[in-house]
Amino acid sequence: MIHSLRLKNFKPFKDQTLEFRALTLLSGFNGMGKSSVLQSLLLLRQSYQQRVLQRGLLALNGNLVRIGTAQDALFDGAEEEFISFELVVKLQEKMMWEWRFAYDQKADVLRSENVPTTPEIDEFCLFGDNFHYLQAERIGPRNVYEMADDMVRQHFQLGTAGEYTAHFLSLFGNCNINTIGLQKKDIQTNNQTIECQNQEMSKQLRHPKAKSFELKDQVEAWMGEISPGTRIYITSNTDIDLISTQYSFAVGNDISNKYRATNVGFGITYSLSIVVALLASPPGTLILLENPESNLHSRGQTKMGELIALAASSGIQVVVETHSDHVLNGIRLAVHGGKLRPNDVQLHYFQRQEKKGQTFTNVVSPRIDRNGRIDKWPDGFFDEWENSLDALLEPTRE
Repeated sequence: MIHSLRLKNFKPFKDQTLEFRALTLLSGFNGMGKSSVLQSLLLLRQSYQQRVLQRGLLALNGNLVRIGTAQDALFDGAEEEFISFELVVKLQEKMMWEWRFAYDQKADVLRSENVPTTPEIDEFCLFGDNFHYLQAERIGPRNVYEMADDMVRQHFQLGTAGEYTAHFLSLFGNCNINTIGLQKKDIQTNNQTIECQNQEMSKQLRHPKAKSFELKDQVEAWMGEISPGTRIYITSNTDIDLISTQYSFAVGNDISNKYRATNVGFGITYSLSIVVALLASPPGTLILLENPESNLHSRGQTKMGELIALAASSGIQVVVETHSDHVLNGIRLAVHGGKLRPNDVQLHYFQRQEKKGQTFTNVVSPRIDRNGRIDKWPDGFFDEWENSLDALLEPTRE
């Protein structure tokens, strides 16, 4: 897992160290730097995938993130012309890797002054298949979705917009949760030892009303928290590499007709990829989520927060960027219910400050206790409901 990340001269950060835990939540006003934290990790991953990070190069533009040029990446008030990323990770033991990239104003590929070469880098989840990034702009309802055997069958990916979620479910829907992607041979041979170990770890992650540990049953049960009685049907057309999803809804013993994805709204499609990623991933997976609350009712947002917390308790590291107090409350309820240890939660609140005429981002990190209570509430930290209530309680002016 990632233990900490230090950013120097990167976007709004002059020199900022952020601690990470099993569940790390990033919040704050727009434009404060939350996305920049995720982008720093994505830059490293896309550079590794392009096979340039191994040669000490950072690709600022790729399929995960597009920064532009070095001028767009450098902190405005930088006193030195370099950008530095320092990762402290926990593998068998704690390790520290640092990449320090020289500044070249118009370049879109930067060269590092040092190249970490430890073999453990190749095994780290940020650079391997045990990784998911689901961006804020996820794919909406479609009549058909693309199939991608290489991305899904070989690398267990859902796509950054969740575009391969239906294909993923069609291939792995009968596999037990928390096991998919451990090793290809384990998926193919249904290795019982692996499955038993992960069933024990996944007990909290399992929805109590699901028929089994199998991914499709678990996904339907958790999606039912967002839209009650959800049933999912997947139809593949391998001749043209397209796949479709339909939904029906059960109320008591009655089940509705099947509806196309385009006829059931954005909330279900937007959340489906997140639910699948959280349930399918084995221990040791890193998941980056942007705005998991998008298009969800407040109850669905709270349940999403609870599911995120349960995934974090099952050996998955989750980093969430969110504006939703309901997602936060779902996490707090999980801690209060003893489903996630408070020490496994890290909260970071990003706020803009000015000092000596220079604007920079300051990070406040409230702590959560075993009762789900938060020790400090800086101005703007999920306090809008209380502020609005205070205003409504004031006498009206004639």
